[in-house]
Amino acid sequence: MKVDSLDVHRWQRYIEQETGFVLPDIQLQWLANAVDCTALSNGLSVQQLWYRLSENDELRQQVLDKVLIHESRFFRHKPSIDFIVDYALQHHKADKVDSLFRIWSVGCASGQEAWSLAMSLAAQHCRDYTILGTDVSEEAIKSARLGQYDNRQQSLIPQSCQPFIQLQPAKGTLSRLNAAVSEMANKMQDNWQIAPVLQPHVNFAVHNILEKELPTTHLQHVIICQNMLLYFRKFDQRDILARLSEQCALEGYIILAPGEALFWRPSNMRRIAHPQVNVWQKISA
Repeated sequence: MKVDSLDVHRWQRYIEQETGFVLPDIQLQWLANAVDCTALSNGLSVQQLWYRLSENDELRQQVLDKVLIHESRFFRHKPSIDFIVDYALQHHKADKVDSLFRIWSVGCASGQEAWSLAMSLAAQHCRDYTILGTDVSEEAIKSARLGQYDNRQQSLIPQSCQPFIQLQPAKGTLSRLNAAVSEMANKMQDNWQIAPVLQPHVNFAVHNILEKELPTTHLQHVIICQNMLLYFRKFDQRDILARLSEQCALEGYIILAPGEALFWRPSNMRRIAHPQVNVWQKISA
């Protein structure tokens, strides 16, 4: 059950049709493997999978979950996070009527960006904030909600934010061990999780950014959308950016990855001169 060279381009067009993502040719082998794996796990041939997609939403989602890349990491671009935290602190000092600071992380993958922001805000004693993370992949969102990660990612978290993570409870009982041995056993755990104190501030939802229906009715003080636009054609990028600007509160910010969407010239946004952050501020409705 292998996807041949003709089929893989058909699948490439299908992914673009469903999500807007344009997978570059360099990732076609990844696409072929993902399709083949999905078919195999469901006891289908690739051709049978193809013809069942239109009538089976579960199979469709399995394909999207396998194909779409969900790589992310904690504090991927710290200057952007620092910019958001500074703005949040200014917002709270202004003592506005609606003090709740809203952030939308678009294309949040398995949640590292959203949790990085929550840790950073909490480290600065911010309490009135809410973060929404959205992604087209159900599997990625399930992982983000769990907030459980391996030790390789713990080293990416600054010392000031380490108090907001905790080791997962060891399997079995340690009741017979003394405190020192118990602590050593915990340190040997492979996984850790986000501390419960952050959970009420962060929500995740499955959402396709090309859909007209929005994941929230609230305007956002900050919308961060990094390293996602590059998978879309330029006309789709314009539509996405226009949609994001509609959801951005007046005087709020849209933050993109460095070098992204430099062609964008919206009349209601202005680009902020910042040496490290690709940031745009909404100046009119």
